Amino acid sequence: MAPSSRRGQAWVRQLRLTTGLILFTFVTTHLLNHALGLVSLDAMEAGRWWFTGLWRSLPGTVLLYGAALTHIALAFWALYQRRHLRLPAADAWQLGLGLVLPVLLVSHVVGTRVSHELYGYRDSYSLVALALWELRPDIGARQVLVIALAWIHGCLGLRASLRLRPWYPRASYALFGVALLLPVLAVLGFVEGGREAAARARAAGGPAVVQQAAGAPSPAGAAVLDTIRESLLWTYGALLVGVVVARARRSWRARRRGTVRLRYPDGREVHIARGFSVLEASRLAGIPHASVCGGRGRCSTCRVRVDRGGEDLVPPAEAERRVLRRVGAPPNVRLACQLRPTRDVDVVPLLPVTATAAEGERRAASASGQEQEVAVLFADIRGFTRFAERRLPYDVVFFLNRYFESVGAAIEQVGGVANQFTGDGVMALFGVDGTSEEGCRQALAAAALLHERVAELSRSLAGEIDAPLRIGVGIHIGPAVVGRMGYKAADYLTAVGDTVHVASRLEQLTKDFDAVLVISELVATRAGLDVSEWARHELTLRNRREPLVVRVLTDIRQLRAAVGARDEKPAG
Repeated sequence: MAPSSRRGQAWVRQLRLTTGLILFTFVTTHLLNHALGLVSLDAMEAGRWWFTGLWRSLPGTVLLYGAALTHIALAFWALYQRRHLRLPAADAWQLGLGLVLPVLLVSHVVGTRVSHELYGYRDSYSLVALALWELRPDIGARQVLVIALAWIHGCLGLRASLRLRPWYPRASYALFGVALLLPVLAVLGFVEGGREAAARARAAGGPAVVQQAAGAPSPAGAAVLDTIRESLLWTYGALLVGVVVARARRSWRARRRGTVRLRYPDGREVHIARGFSVLEASRLAGIPHASVCGGRGRCSTCRVRVDRGGEDLVPPAEAERRVLRRVGAPPNVRLACQLRPTRDVDVVPLLPVTATAAEGERRAASASGQEQEVAVLFADIRGFTRFAERRLPYDVVFFLNRYFESVGAAIEQVGGVANQFTGDGVMALFGVDGTSEEGCRQALAAAALLHERVAELSRSLAGEIDAPLRIGVGIHIGPAVVGRMGYKAADYLTAVGDTVHVASRLEQLTKDFDAVLVISELVATRAGLDVSEWARHELTLRNRREPLVVRVLTDIRQLRAAVGARDEKPAG
């Protein structure tokens, strides 16, 4: 897709959002006006004075009906642009309601605004409530349904726009409460207003007298309004049929230009016409594919790694490059919603289908998996098995949760990732988004902080444990494959490789040396730490040809002293 076309898509999305917000504001004020019926019919009339003053003024009219016509045109355009109609439920509802609502609203608009402009009909709340409650309750029920559908359509659009905001998950329940409460209050207000209007009409001589006094259109005028209503419906229907025919013609032409084959990791192949995006291909074939933003190129959750055929792809436009840079994606990662291959390609979706917007913001390198040099830390409580055997299961779980909370916070505080909690053991990664030197310094800082936090935990549990808690920590630096692994809720960032095994072995050696910390000498070198006073050992580990030089520490205060000496060393 050409860059100008992609810029046009961004402009269309912004225009759809702007016009949608205008219409949503109109519906919101309309519902608020209805809700005033819970106070009285006079309150509804007072609110309507402000409502009509805003929306029936010349600027308000231009803004409202301009937004409505533009939004309808954009709904047609969205229908035309869709390569297929196999959509997520929320997107399908939003598109379907956007196409159906104009048909349902035509009668109401013609009976109120058009009637007012042509014949001076004073469509006050008293008259509208009377007509919909007393004279034509069937139309009143339909109108309640239309308002509810319009509100749902607006809420779906607003949710699609807001759900990428970092604060949205925290505010979603409150927003849902408002979205549910307002239409309920509006319906209750309409019912109370209708009852009061019917009572006033009976006192004034009947509904017919009240309508005639309001300047209701004559039979000839009503016939003109019916003609206008039918003309609008026929015009809308013709435009909708035209869009459907245009889609069919485009699909026929696309098939004549040939197809493109997409191959997925499990061996499945999808043949699509040129012009389809990878995300559209996944949906067409029923292959689960994450896309929080609905394919608008904003959330990055749909991103894929292109394993073959990437050299023939059109380079990403600036908007896509901006998103990929934000998540640190390597050159062979693209957004599935923006990638429209013209040749056969192999693609690998990188995030689980349940991915959230927050997960989409994580670094792509860790999501897709790549080899990099990281510092790996393992920590374990000494004598935990004996401790657990003498306590109730509830007490063990309570203790472990306190322990994991303390050590997890300590690891995150210095910039690490606490990625595995197994039994009483902890594994953490450092330097995932930085240099190996930074990773080593962070890992050593974490080791000192872990001992400090465990000592604090021991003091807080002094009455419940027999002796102060002790932990052993092992740290190693080296290459590892780092990526998000697991399934559904158990998906997490981790590392695999020999470096991980060595770090785990060093932690186990703390028991043999009766030490608090065992690190490979390379960790100290990368961190710029002078450990010449620490005990030095050469070990031959399984599956390693060269001996590994390690440094052993029996007193954590030596680590703090070494870090302090390094920090005090003059630069240069």
